[in-house]
Amino acid sequence: MSQVSTTTSHVPSRWERFKESDFFYHFKRDKVAMASFTVFMVFLLMALASPLIAPHNPYDLSTIDIMDAELPPSWMEDGDENFLLGTDEQGRDIFSTMLYGSRLSLTIGFLAVGLQLFLGTIIGLSAGYFGGRIDSFLMRFADVQLSFSTMMVAIIVSAIFKASFGSDFYSQYAVVMLVVIIGVAEWPQYARTIRASVLAEKKKEYVEAARVMGFKAPRIMFRHILPNCLSPILVISTVQVANAIMSEAALSFLGLGLPVDQPSLGALISIGFNYIFSGAWWITAFPGVLLVTLVLVINLLGDWLRDVFNPKIYKG
Repeated sequence: MSQVSTTTSHVPSRWERFKESDFFYHFKRDKVAMASFTVFMVFLLMALASPLIAPHNPYDLSTIDIMDAELPPSWMEDGDENFLLGTDEQGRDIFSTMLYGSRLSLTIGFLAVGLQLFLGTIIGLSAGYFGGRIDSFLMRFADVQLSFSTMMVAIIVSAIFKASFGSDFYSQYAVVMLVVIIGVAEWPQYARTIRASVLAEKKKEYVEAARVMGFKAPRIMFRHILPNCLSPILVISTVQVANAIMSEAALSFLGLGLPVDQPSLGALISIGFNYIFSGAWWITAFPGVLLVTLVLVINLLGDWLRDVFNPKIYKG
C-alpha cells in the first residue's frame, strides 16, 4: 500500500501579481507619480463625496442668503467662520461650490474621454485593419478636423447646439451637450494613435493565425488586436481627461458651458472674473488654483505613464 502525497500550489491573486509587477515597482520608486496620484485621489474622493462633506448645498436656494454675498474667507477681516473660503456674488459658499463644481468637471471629463475613446477606437481599428480606401477616407476626415483647433471646433458645435435647441434646452441638458461637444472635437487623437498600433500589430503571426482559423474581422480586431494597443490608449486617456476638463472650463468661461445654477470650476472662474477688481478675488482665485492643480497632477500622471510604457526613455 503506497501513500500518495498531494501538494497544492498557491495560485497568486491578481493583487499579488500586481504588487510584483514592474508597473507597481516603478510607481513606488517615482515620488512625483505617487504624490500626483495621491492628490488626484483626494480630489476625486472629495468630489464624489461632496453631498456628504460639503458644509452647504449650493443647489438648495432656501439655504442661500443674498446678504451673505461676497463675504471674504473666514481668516480675513469681515469673514464668517461658516464660510471657510468666502462666498460668491449670490451668497453661495465657495468651498461647497468648488466641491460640487469639481464633481461636475470630473464627470464631464471622464464621460467626454469615454466618448472620444469609443469613436477613436472604432475609426482607428477600422482604418488600420482594413486599409485601402477606408483608411484613406477616415484619416483624411481626421486630418480635416485636426486642421482646426479643438477649442474652435468645440465653440462652433456648442454655438450650433445652442442656436438649434435654444438656451433653455441647452441649459437643461448642458452636461450631456458638453460631453458630446468635447468628445466629438477630440476623437482624432485616439483614431490616429490606434491606427498606428493596428498597422504594426496586424502583421504579426497571431493575427495571421486568427485569419487562418476563420475568425471574422470584428473578432480579430476587438478580441486580439485591441488588447495589444491598450498601453498608448491608457497614456492618451490620462492626458485627454485633463484636456477635457480644461475645454469645459474654457467653454464655461466663454458662456457656452454650464449654466450659472450648475457651477463647474470653469463657470466659477468666469463668474468671479467680473468681481476681481471689486476686491472679491477669492471667487476666482480658489477655483482657479483647484483647476490648475487638478490638471497639473493629471498631466504628471500621464507623463509618467508615457515614460513607463516606453522603456527606451524611462530612467526609473
